[in-house]
Amino acid sequence: MARIRGRSWGLSGRWFAGRRPGSRRERRTRHGSRVPSARRLWAVAGSRSVAGQMFLLQVLIVLLLVVAAVVTLLLQARSDRFQAARDRSLAAAQTFAHSPGLVETLRGPDPSAVLQPLTEAARMEGGVDFVVVTDRDGIRYTHPKPELIGKEFIGTIGPSQDGGVTVESVDGPLGEEVQAVVPVKDSRGTVVGLVSSGIKVSAVSSAFDRQLPVVLGAGGAGLALATAGTALVSRRLRRQTHGLGPSEMTRMYEHHDAVLHAVREGVVIVGGDGRVLLANDEARRLLDLPPDVEGRHVTSLGLDPRMAELLVSRRVATDEVLPVGDLLLAVNNRPTDRRGGPPGSVATLRDSTELRALAGKAEAARGRLRLLYDASVSVGTTLDVKRTAEELAQVAAPRFTDYATVDLAEPVLRGEEPRAGVGGEAPQLRRVALTGTPDDHPLYRAGELITFAAPTPQATGFVGGHPVLVTDLASSPDWRTQDAERTQAVLDYGFHSLITVPLKARGVLMGIVNFWRTRESEPFEEDDLSLAEELAARAAVCIDNARRYTREHAMAVTLQHSLLPRGLPEQNALDIAYRYLPAQAGVGGDWFDVIPLSGTRVALVVGDVVGHGLHAAATMGRLRTAVQNFSTLDLPPDELLGHLDELVGRIDQEAEAASAGGEATIAGATCLYAIYDPASGTCQLARAGHPLPAVVAPDGTVDFPEIPAGPPLGLGGLPFEAAELRLPEGSSLVLYTDGLIEDRKRDIDVGLEILRTTLAHPGRTPQDVCDAVIGALLPARQSDDIALLVARTRVLEPDRVADWELPSDPAAVAGARADVTRQLTRWDLEETVFTTELILSELITNAIRYASGPIGVRLLHDRTLICEVSDTSSTSPHLRYAAAEDEGGRGLFLVAQLAERWGTRYTPEGKVIWAEQLLP
Repeated sequence: MARIRGRSWGLSGRWFAGRRPGSRRERRTRHGSRVPSARRLWAVAGSRSVAGQMFLLQVLIVLLLVVAAVVTLLLQARSDRFQAARDRSLAAAQTFAHSPGLVETLRGPDPSAVLQPLTEAARMEGGVDFVVVTDRDGIRYTHPKPELIGKEFIGTIGPSQDGGVTVESVDGPLGEEVQAVVPVKDSRGTVVGLVSSGIKVSAVSSAFDRQLPVVLGAGGAGLALATAGTALVSRRLRRQTHGLGPSEMTRMYEHHDAVLHAVREGVVIVGGDGRVLLANDEARRLLDLPPDVEGRHVTSLGLDPRMAELLVSRRVATDEVLPVGDLLLAVNNRPTDRRGGPPGSVATLRDSTELRALAGKAEAARGRLRLLYDASVSVGTTLDVKRTAEELAQVAAPRFTDYATVDLAEPVLRGEEPRAGVGGEAPQLRRVALTGTPDDHPLYRAGELITFAAPTPQATGFVGGHPVLVTDLASSPDWRTQDAERTQAVLDYGFHSLITVPLKARGVLMGIVNFWRTRESEPFEEDDLSLAEELAARAAVCIDNARRYTREHAMAVTLQHSLLPRGLPEQNALDIAYRYLPAQAGVGGDWFDVIPLSGTRVALVVGDVVGHGLHAAATMGRLRTAVQNFSTLDLPPDELLGHLDELVGRIDQEAEAASAGGEATIAGATCLYAIYDPASGTCQLARAGHPLPAVVAPDGTVDFPEIPAGPPLGLGGLPFEAAELRLPEGSSLVLYTDGLIEDRKRDIDVGLEILRTTLAHPGRTPQDVCDAVIGALLPARQSDDIALLVARTRVLEPDRVADWELPSDPAAVAGARADVTRQLTRWDLEETVFTTELILSELITNAIRYASGPIGVRLLHDRTLICEVSDTSSTSPHLRYAAAEDEGGRGLFLVAQLAERWGTRYTPEGKVIWAEQLLP
């Protein structure tokens, strides 16, 4: 029985099978209804239990302590009373004996009359029972009882008569007293009288009266604590034993011991000193323990160091897997003193070898699924072929392989389909991605063009379209045919295993991906081949998407650039520079144009079509063509935008009709149109929903003039307004699209302020201004097209302009020809005199014939010679072919034949017919 109890402590609640016999219901059934606590306590006290015996012992100890304390207090109180009476009596006597004037009073005629009231007052204030003054022979002068005055003092006065002090206990007239006798001396030291003071011993209080209640209270408290402690101990014992008696406890622990050794889980209990207290049969088997294990120290059992450390450390462990021989044991360890138990620990052991193997396979499968999931998220985030290949290499290394390389055919990088290999022809691939650490490896670097030999796994995989697994590179003769020196360096570096998988999607073979492992990793196996194929298949679709996008983007960009100006036209009015940057993703509809007009004027156009893609680029081309056509009519900016608005509206209607019930593509656009006249130095501008232009003065001052804001093109219904600016020579007019100043991470006001700051530098050329603006405002990720046009103004010199005003009279034609001849002579243009005279004669004659009012004539000497004739009529002449019998109708035909260009432009006052000649 003792052995069973010693081995099974602390396990009853865990290993006992079935209902606990000490439950509340069973205790009530066994003992009947509950009894009051007082009755239960007396029952415990009267029993032979440990709790009852301890209760009686505690009561006896408390009673003995109380009695001893009372006796001690009594003895101490008596001693304290006598000492206190002696001290008070002596103090009162000495004080009165040394009071001034006492010696003269004793020698006076009637000492009693003088001293009796004084002694009574001193007795009352000193708290003594009497103060008596006697002569040298002991005859009383004073006494609390006046009838005793004149009688002899009771007590010992001999020593005091000799000058000493006497303290004694006597039975005086007032009872048992402690009295002190003190001599009264004169100035020569002669005793002339005696002073005695005394107090009854019973009148002196002691600490006994105060301390006795405390002692009795402490005793009562001790009894109460003993009672409460006994009750708690009794209750805890009943709870721990569940109300079981010795026989029941014996039977229960026998059951526990049987269950403990029958379960398939090892149990080891270690004491606080590191010795084994209990080990069941399963623990002995799992740990290969000797038969005499109980009582031996854990470190002497020959266990694995980690297992021994865990059992001795008493630290908490939950399903901690430790190797023991060929087994993997899941160990749970808990200290036994966490709830007041004895020091030590209890450990349970389970054999998890097979479960661990299955868990390892499941973990590997989960890792592969997680890798595939990460690949689906990480690969293909952009529509860039090279970036997609880099993402494939990054997701594979180092989680699946140590190094990953991606090689693609050259046409794939351009968005084209690679040419299929013929007859096992060795492929030529460009290495576009390489990932792995460290970087001192001998593999081909990213960017190199590689021609793989026909027998190599790379060539076999690319040409055949099937993955190739090379478990051991050193024993692969086909792989070593590529480059003997490099392949040997690869082997020496530590590469030992390779998987090559072709990148094929939608029937297009684009390249290969190579997975390499070095000496730090296990060689590739057949199971790894399926994972490599899955990675390559997912990445191949993304690469093919990027390839197709690259092709379409290149086509769209080519179309877009074909619709933009190929170069700037020759003109002398403006120094012009421009920048056009297409968006990184997709193409937009931004455009610009520089159009020479009649009279040395130049039109500047900047526009932006809503949306991206081929439709936006095509719409941009149509609008640019329309602007060029409208500009040949010499329309003012506001009228030109009105015609352009109607055109965009018709384009939208066509799109709606062609959509056949689907979603129509709206071709809304913004535009800014400006006409600069170098002869007058003025600029007319009108805008349709476009950002304001910037004007940079020659001194560097930057201004955004308030041009009336018309609606975007295509809305219709609202007119456009034009504004006229006077630009000094050397000023710069900056036109741009919203992609320059708008960005997802930057507000448009911030962009305008940056543009203002960048432009505020005088003396820059238009090219320098373009570079500075693009450098300051180009976003890191350009999501929209950017068009920038910078034009620095020039002014036509006054001596290059000549004008006259003629009356509406045919006789004035001859005078006009003479004036023109003289002016051309001054310009050294004598060779053009004849042609110019013919042109002006015809134009002036037509103006006189068909118009009224004064007629203006102006010559402009620029790159060409321009002749202008203005009148107040709004009718325009038309070129026609005259019949043989017609007398007229050949004038404009002659002008068209003699001049390089000619035309008509309308003004608020009428019209201007102009003709332009090339200079010799």
